[in-house]
Amino acid sequence: MKHLTPTGEFIYTYAYHQDEKDLCLLEMRSFFGEDTEEKILKSKRAIEPSRSPFIKERIELLFEGTKLEDVINQAASINMENSTFKIIFPKLNGLSSTDQIEYTEKRSIERQIGFVIKGKADVHHPDVIFGLILFGGRWYFGHYLQSESVWFKHQQKPREYSTALSTKVARALANIAVPDPIGVKAIDPCCGIGTVLVEALSMGIDIVGRDINPIVVEGSLENIKHFGLSGAVELGAIADIKQQYDVAIIDMPYNLYTNATEAEQQGILKDALPVTEKLLVVTIDPIDYMIDEAGFSITDRCLVKKGLFLREILVCERTKVLQEA
Repeated sequence: MKHLTPTGEFIYTYAYHQDEKDLCLLEMRSFFGEDTEEKILKSKRAIEPSRSPFIKERIELLFEGTKLEDVINQAASINMENSTFKIIFPKLNGLSSTDQIEYTEKRSIERQIGFVIKGKADVHHPDVIFGLILFGGRWYFGHYLQSESVWFKHQQKPREYSTALSTKVARALANIAVPDPIGVKAIDPCCGIGTVLVEALSMGIDIVGRDINPIVVEGSLENIKHFGLSGAVELGAIADIKQQYDVAIIDMPYNLYTNATEAEQQGILKDALPVTEKLLVVTIDPIDYMIDEAGFSITDRCLVKKGLFLREILVCERTKVLQEA
């Protein structure tokens, strides 16, 4: 295929249940610095779509135009040579009424563009998939990539308990904590059975786990190994951590093994201060005052629902300078 130069921009489409909306928007803000309820977003940030449990598709833009004819004329310059191709017009709920196109018209547009591309179309096993979409009154065309639900494959673990985070929530949490993994070291110091660890490690995030309970440390290591991943999980309290990390993820202990008291929760937060600049906290209790007393400030937040069970995710940053002893 003749080389095509991308513009450096991407369009992402989203899908989520209404109960997941707040979590999705928080992940979106972490990735792109903005959110939208349109379930479609354009950005210069390149995110592998399978990282997010909410991204459906990504189109890496090759060209755009104010009219469909503009895209058709540019598509005529594509020479697939020995590669086959397919064109997809994504189905998306949430587009503005001016960007809505009926099914039959979409198929007609796909055929029009496919006709001018030099090469052989293959709707079943193409070498290259192109995406086309109307957004904000403009037409966009580029390389299409569909997301894979990696988190779904992690649902069946050898070790689990009922109050653990779902794999979908855990994956979003890892993304919120570490939107760009390059050079970032993370820790989950109350890791439980490792739901967050599995998702983070599967995305190439440099993260280690820790817990005070030997039973769950053993379970966490078993779960990590079960999915063919490699990661360290140590036995010990957060107060004993000597190394510095860029971010810590703390799901406040609430399960059949550990139910932290208010004083213990406050202790966990205070012990996190020397460890990290950035902190993500998952809690079932209102703990804003604890966050403040521990030396952190809340920069973003959302609610996560699981039936009638509510959790809150708090994105925090250190506000106090550590004093030398």
